[in-house]
Amino acid sequence: MTGTLQSEREALREQVIAWRRYLHQHPELSFQEHETAAFVEARLREMPNLTVTCPTPTSVLATLKGQAGPGRTVLLRADMDALPIQEETGLAFASQNPGVMHACGHDGHTAMLLGAAQVLSAHPENLHGEVRFIFQHAEESFPGGAQQVVDAGIMDGVDVVVGTHLMSPIPTRVVVLREGPLLAAPDGFEITLRGKGGHGANPHETVDPVVLAAQVILAFQTIISRQRDPLEPAVLSVTQIHGGTAHNVIPDSVTLGGTVRTFDAELREWIPRQMERLLRGITDAYGASYTLDYRQGYRALHNDPATTGLLREVVRDTLGSKVTLLEGKPNMGGEDFSAYLTKAPGTFIIIGAGNVEEGITAPHHHPRFTIDERALEYGVELYVAAARRLTQPTT
Repeated sequence: MTGTLQSEREALREQVIAWRRYLHQHPELSFQEHETAAFVEARLREMPNLTVTCPTPTSVLATLKGQAGPGRTVLLRADMDALPIQEETGLAFASQNPGVMHACGHDGHTAMLLGAAQVLSAHPENLHGEVRFIFQHAEESFPGGAQQVVDAGIMDGVDVVVGTHLMSPIPTRVVVLREGPLLAAPDGFEITLRGKGGHGANPHETVDPVVLAAQVILAFQTIISRQRDPLEPAVLSVTQIHGGTAHNVIPDSVTLGGTVRTFDAELREWIPRQMERLLRGITDAYGASYTLDYRQGYRALHNDPATTGLLREVVRDTLGSKVTLLEGKPNMGGEDFSAYLTKAPGTFIIIGAGNVEEGITAPHHHPRFTIDERALEYGVELYVAAARRLTQPTT
């Protein structure tokens, strides 16, 4: 919002909040964001100097050509999808769609990027190069919307990409940046262990898949703790066990499910090979069999050091004493923003949106999740300032 009058700043702040509340009332699940995309497209077409297209049925791209001279092309990204959660916030603008809720801040991300588009499109004379605004569908569900819009060509010619995420565990007025690894690659697996069922009183006549499951779970815990450098971050968690129907029946099969989280590409490929090796050995020893369905999710997200350094300057120059700038730590969560980073360097910015005094403390993906709406203004300012700084021609 740099360069606008105070009255325009206040009007924009209220407009962004209004957009966020409308989106919060009308959430849509991944790959179903038809009304959300239509709303965003309509708002963008009301703004001057933008070329608006839809690279997929539920995503929207706006392009703005700067008039200050040649420069770089910057992509700014916001995600738009909601989650299958019944809202329990009690807010006046709570979800009107039963069982669907914006419980991860994507309504705020979309509103912030709309605000940035409004500011930048009104003043192209202050902008070099080109800015693309991608309102992306389906961050919450693999294979993810980011890869789909990348495959549609929106990254062609892009020099740098910037994304943001509002975080309720972090207080408002805090911005977090980190060079290098920030978010992990979130992979998933499902295993079926097949033995021979029978009466619980006669286990010697069975091949008990419940016992096999216990052996497998314990063995898996040695893959990282006993076979890798302890300073190398990774997670292997078995989070589901399904098997059996009665207390006196040994089932024929047991199903396990879980997740693997890594930052390193080589380690990501190595872990499922070790899982397979242990499964083969344990089931062979007991005369059982198995199937392993291992699904790779999003890539790990690594922030570009040079872009992150420039954005630190942007935060200091734009927000100054209004926020505290902190160095982030790697997190085992995942984000499909990493798909953009296969095509151009970029940075993912974390913006604090929690407020203990106002009771805004619920974690993400929780029925009572919400954000401190004062954080929206900081997000708009960061998008705008990042676009103006990063589109400037390199010397």
